[in-house]
Amino acid sequence: MRLWQLQYVLAIAVSANISMQNARAENGVSANEVRIGTVNAQSGPAAGLGTGINVGIEAYFKRVNTAGGINGRSLRLISKDDRYEPAHSAALTEELIERDNVFALLGFLGTPTSRAALPIALRAQVPYLFPVTGAEFLRTPVRKWVFNVRASYIDETEALIERLTKDLKISKIAVLMQDDSFGDSVKSGVTGALSKRKLNIHAEARIARNSMDVTGAVAKLKQAKPEAIVFVGTYRQLSATVKMAKFTGLQARFVTVSFIGTEQFIASAGNDGDGVFITQVMPSPHDASLPIVRQYLADVPASDVGYTSLEGYINANVFVQALTAAGAEPTRAALVNTLSHLQSDIGGFPVSFSPTHHQGSSAVYLTRVEAGKALPVSNMR
Repeated sequence: MRLWQLQYVLAIAVSANISMQNARAENGVSANEVRIGTVNAQSGPAAGLGTGINVGIEAYFKRVNTAGGINGRSLRLISKDDRYEPAHSAALTEELIERDNVFALLGFLGTPTSRAALPIALRAQVPYLFPVTGAEFLRTPVRKWVFNVRASYIDETEALIERLTKDLKISKIAVLMQDDSFGDSVKSGVTGALSKRKLNIHAEARIARNSMDVTGAVAKLKQAKPEAIVFVGTYRQLSATVKMAKFTGLQARFVTVSFIGTEQFIASAGNDGDGVFITQVMPSPHDASLPIVRQYLADVPASDVGYTSLEGYINANVFVQALTAAGAEPTRAALVNTLSHLQSDIGGFPVSFSPTHHQGSSAVYLTRVEAGKALPVSNMR
């Protein structure tokens, strides 16, 4: 065989070998790293939520990477800012999958944004993991590629209505809600919880997503004279609402679900936030009696400590456990199969999935804002 012929044969063999290796490699997995994508709000009225989630994820990934990664691969988070607008969420999700070639999607933020991104992830068969929303469409029906860690809005609203009606004997409960699928999702939970107690929503007012104009909504509810108001929106909106309520003389207890962004709300509302009840889906980020919280506090700067970054940190922990168990050459299919059977105690925070149940936790914790802190409480008395 002539030299040029030998060189040609060797080139073909090398090319074939590279092709076979690439064919075996899963999207987003290289010899040195695993790429994970996220789209959430890093600017706009919900910015504190997206940045908080990312802080927690990055902190846990740094811990893992410092220890050598997963099977020698480092974890890289590719993050994009959708400003909490569904149209941006959809476009950026496409970008993560098609251009950035990520292995999985982790820590997306919000109900309307998830509703826009989910069909893209499902079509591409990319795992859509642990979004920061309690919306029911991400839980029912159970989908192979979708998993949630946090409790649902049904869980949170049931806890709120139970405490309002049992502890405070309140029956006139209104809803002030974001006028989109997030608002509708939480309203549905409130309606169901009230119906169980033979009650109805006393009054309803709506505000536009990302809008700070709450004047009309507050005026409408003041006229209705509710005893309590379930707020569904972002922290800046709630801050504006409680300030406007105080200014106009609207006297009602404000309660809200975990998506509000507790620390961000407290910083924005100041003393006007005192007395607001917030359900949480994570343990207190200051409860050092839990091993996961002690570890988190060691990894996250004090200025970033809060419920949102703890959620990102725990979500990253669950992802790493599943990725590790998925094998030395992980695939998306192996990852979701592993998650479908994962049962773990995350340092005092139990997480359990099954093939027919893709919500890892139903834990709900009640807090009350007092003097710049969210204090864990057992009731509303």
